[in-house]
Amino acid sequence: MKRLLITGAAGNLGTQMRDRLKHLADTIRLSDIGDMGEAGPNEEIMPCDLGDQVAVEKLVEGCDGIVHFGGKANEGPWDVIRNANIDGIYNLYEACRLHGCNRVVFASSNHATGFYKQSEVIDNTVYPKPDGLYGVSKVFGEMMASLYHQKFGIETASVRIGSCFPEPNNHRMLYTWLSYGDLATMIERIFDVPKLGCTVIYGASDNSQRFWDNSKVSWLGWTPQDSADDYRAKVDANSEKPAADAPDVVYQGGMFTADDIHQE
Repeated sequence: MKRLLITGAAGNLGTQMRDRLKHLADTIRLSDIGDMGEAGPNEEIMPCDLGDQVAVEKLVEGCDGIVHFGGKANEGPWDVIRNANIDGIYNLYEACRLHGCNRVVFASSNHATGFYKQSEVIDNTVYPKPDGLYGVSKVFGEMMASLYHQKFGIETASVRIGSCFPEPNNHRMLYTWLSYGDLATMIERIFDVPKLGCTVIYGASDNSQRFWDNSKVSWLGWTPQDSADDYRAKVDANSEKPAADAPDVVYQGGMFTADDIHQE
């Protein structure tokens, strides 16, 4: 690619992927409302509020692909989620349509299906069961991706990211952990395949305990190399197992299933 846009570049995933994905394009355009530091070699810094439609159109202009980490990254007040994750995703896809940017990696979330039980194994075709306003916004984003694929041919991989951190730090993460390296190789494959279409992929490493099944997207050719199993002893030693009826044990979305959307 000539130019790859990474939104949410000041956040956890944007910061980690900034160097890991720089080989994918001649120029990496970085955007956020937070501090992204100085532009490095072959980087462009373009601050942007995703709720500003005109600014997003300028942001997407000249880009061949987008890795969309931008938006509210956890539960929060509806007006904040609406601006960044609802208006923002509409603005992004409209800009893609206007400027002919036809491939997007959308950072969706496991919280789009958080009310499925941990006793269930689900694939990428299940009906969404979001566990909060944040989860609802990710379902909305997946549906926006579907609409713009059907109408305008824009290809998207909606990645329902599990827990992407340096290492798992609780027992639920032994199921949901995704290493930074495995996320990077997944994104590489998404941009490498000649035909992507519009699909959903669960973002988790090669953990022996799992409740997500990616077999229907095996054609992508992504094989995670890391595993939460390597940290199991450390997690057991440093954190107590929650009670059997705790949300972290019952539901795939963990504590997100508790009612924290009615914020005072």
